[in-house]
Amino acid sequence: MSSSLPDPVAAVQGRAAMPSSPDLAAAGGVPKAAPTAAPARRSWAPLLQSAPLWAVLLLFFVFPLLATAVVSLWDYTEYSLVPDVVSRNYVEMFEGCGDLSGGLCTTFRTYISTLRLCGMVWAVTLVLGFVVSYFLCFHVRSDGMRMALFLLCTAPFLTSNVIRMISWIPLLGREGVVNQALVALRLAERPQDWLLFSEFSVVLAFVHLYTLFVVVPVFNSMMRIDRRLLEAARDAGAGAWQTIWHVVVPLAKPGLVIGSIFVIVLVMGDFVTIGVMGGQQIASVGKVIQVQMSYLQFPAAAAQAVVLLALVLVVIAVMTKLVDIRREL
Repeated sequence: MSSSLPDPVAAVQGRAAMPSSPDLAAAGGVPKAAPTAAPARRSWAPLLQSAPLWAVLLLFFVFPLLATAVVSLWDYTEYSLVPDVVSRNYVEMFEGCGDLSGGLCTTFRTYISTLRLCGMVWAVTLVLGFVVSYFLCFHVRSDGMRMALFLLCTAPFLTSNVIRMISWIPLLGREGVVNQALVALRLAERPQDWLLFSEFSVVLAFVHLYTLFVVVPVFNSMMRIDRRLLEAARDAGAGAWQTIWHVVVPLAKPGLVIGSIFVIVLVMGDFVTIGVMGGQQIASVGKVIQVQMSYLQFPAAAAQAVVLLALVLVVIAVMTKLVDIRREL
């Protein structure tokens, strides 16, 4: 007659056959508890690694911006700065701008002139940068030749911006090469004064200096485009312009936006190029800031810089709303 009670011998053998808790953890049964000290040490590692970068950003970026904002609220005399919180600099900047009966105030006219120059330079550099990048990416078959031509585009950066800018003066002057060629070819009866010390010469110098800032990001975006998408567009009956507009341009938007930001930021704050190529005759916000600093009116110049920075940030915010750069990159 069999009994329902467990066999003592079998129970002892079963307990002897069961692995210990470390063996169960090794076999995948029960996971071992991780030590509590290791995650704490690992959590500090990224912060320590990024500490030098944060120190550089705080010292050379955040602190200068805060100092500029603070100085813009100071008062000043002809000989000294007065650390005080006043609104004089901003009030004087926009003085008379509320009354439009006599036309726009000086500040508004200066900002409109700067934005007009920036818009012309941005449009020309965007078109040139796109065309050059498209040619390098889709019409140059050899990778070696493509990189050689791309490096050739960067060759002007081996010289100073000032040298490249001043090199246009002997070309565009009244006795320059361009005017002599126009007169010799009978395209003009006399030398043209608008070629130099005008908005044309300023825009030309800006395009020469800053087109590469559009070529590099657009080239990078186009190189990531899958060539099979272009073949699919052609197989679907799309023409060359349709393929560019509906396939290449949307996929190159991140590069176009990044290049546009570079150009806008550089042009909005420039005063050297406008002063030299414009013959000190074209108004810009950067030129106003430079003149105020030369007269030791640092609080007024700081106020102009704060307003200019706010305007540039608004333009950048609008452009980044068009394309989510973080998602596209």
